[in-house]
Amino acid sequence: MRCIISSTTLLLSLLAVSIEAAPAPAPVPVSVQSNKGKTSFIVKRYENPRFVRRGDEAVRQAFGKFGWDLPHVAPKQTGKVDTVDDTGSKDIKIAAADSAPPAETQFLVPMMVGGQAMTLNLDTGSSDLWVFSSKLPPSSIRGQSVFDPAKSPSFKLLEGQKFSIKYGDQSSASGIVGIDTVNIGGAEVKEQAVELATKVSGHFIEDLNSDGLVGLGFSVSNQVRPTKQKTFFDNIMPSLEQPVFTAVLRRADNGSYEFGRIDSSKFIGQLNHVPIDPSKGWWQFDSPGVTVGDKVFRTKGATSIADTGTSILLMRNDVVEAYYSQVPGSRNDAKQGGFVYPCSVDLPDFGIMITENYTATIEGKLMTFNDMGDLCFGALQSNEGQPVQILGDTLFNSQFVVFDGGEKRLSFAPHS
Repeated sequence: MRCIISSTTLLLSLLAVSIEAAPAPAPVPVSVQSNKGKTSFIVKRYENPRFVRRGDEAVRQAFGKFGWDLPHVAPKQTGKVDTVDDTGSKDIKIAAADSAPPAETQFLVPMMVGGQAMTLNLDTGSSDLWVFSSKLPPSSIRGQSVFDPAKSPSFKLLEGQKFSIKYGDQSSASGIVGIDTVNIGGAEVKEQAVELATKVSGHFIEDLNSDGLVGLGFSVSNQVRPTKQKTFFDNIMPSLEQPVFTAVLRRADNGSYEFGRIDSSKFIGQLNHVPIDPSKGWWQFDSPGVTVGDKVFRTKGATSIADTGTSILLMRNDVVEAYYSQVPGSRNDAKQGGFVYPCSVDLPDFGIMITENYTATIEGKLMTFNDMGDLCFGALQSNEGQPVQILGDTLFNSQFVVFDGGEKRLSFAPHS
């Protein structure tokens, strides 16, 4: 694929798309830096004004995304855990929330597809770039911006190519595939594969401010058939100063991604590297253990995925119980959909061992996902015996993370 880097600052205007939605943010200035023909660029996230923080929905969305069956057996009170050495499982009931507002994507990024402004979710846990399109029936469009291939002179249909993505919560997206110019952060990829949804269902319809998704996983898990297509990152990588992108996703602000450069002013000390296994398309590595306060718990064979498209941590049940056994008053609550505790308690720090020599420590104050008044919903929940752990924004809130496509590794350090 051909990559062209814009030489001027690009302004992406975001339009309000629904009478129910809050006003869209002001135009986001983005810029490209060039060094000897190679480039780097920064992409800023903004928080969806319709987003409502709900713990049960964070769990539901993550389980659905990875095709896991939602657990729905009565909860069990946490108990004391002395060691962590197996993959036992307890069930969490996901509370019904018929009267609650629909779950929506928390963070979005502005971009241009075929010259048309859209807002999508950047997601390292998937490998497809798909968008709402003008080919959808009107009943499936509730205010989202749609890509109209007829209005793009650079769009070319890939005859015979289709995509279909299905999630465990029964949400789905499917349709046709073409190539067009995609501009993210002022950097363009010519002939980027774009998947045009002609059918969507489930929570995608209710997610009014999100027009689709940009997967930053590896192309091996792309869902286009019969021929898998390359991701945006795989296509832009040869044009970058370094074959990397970094995530600076602090809890206190919306965060940003930088492609092509590692900014040493953004982290403390040295970077700590861990090799990944990209064979399934994920940024996946094995974590040797966790820490709760000053206690170390070993987790042999705990495969983990660094996923910017998930809000919380979904980890082995024994890890979760080890943590909440140190939280007074904590319990696995069926009504709330997961582990909760009195908001008045001080939470212990939680550490994820990236390697034997480096532990990514998450301060206790970052381990609460949602304050519901007297009770708080934890940012650490059980993966219910699934074969992988999902490390979402809760980890990124404490860590500067480098996604290195050249060396096939992840690198971590505390935020500066």
